[in-house]
Amino acid sequence: VQLQASGGGLVQAGGSLRLSCAASGRTFSGYAMGWLRQAPGKEREFVAAISGSGSTSYYQDSVKGRFTISRDNGKNTVYLQMNSLKPEDTAVYYCAATDYYVRAVKGEYNYWGRGTQVTVSS
Repeated sequence: VQLQASGGGLVQAGGSLRLSCAASGRTFSGYAMGWLRQAPGKEREFVAAISGSGSTSYYQDSVKGRFTISRDNGKNTVYLQMNSLKPEDTAVYYCAATDYYVRAVKGEYNYWGRGTQVTVSS
């Protein structure tokens, strides 16, 4: 599966952004999807994951209540709605895919898209 993330940008603290990730290739609903991020000088970290059907999702504690992951299997797209953004959310955000949801919540992915930069100013 090929993944293409978009929607990043520069936003002030407290603002919102919605990231999108378009997928092509094998049946999209067969993949659990996730978003991960990497800030400068830090290791990549898990942000959120969603099951193939979209019925189940899981979040890193620091984004719970602020970020929402969703998917539209008819459009082969997964989204990350980010609200109440903080400067510490600044990072390159990546979407990724895996065959099993249990691996997705562990941050273990087989397929990666190119990242999209999110910068939150204070």
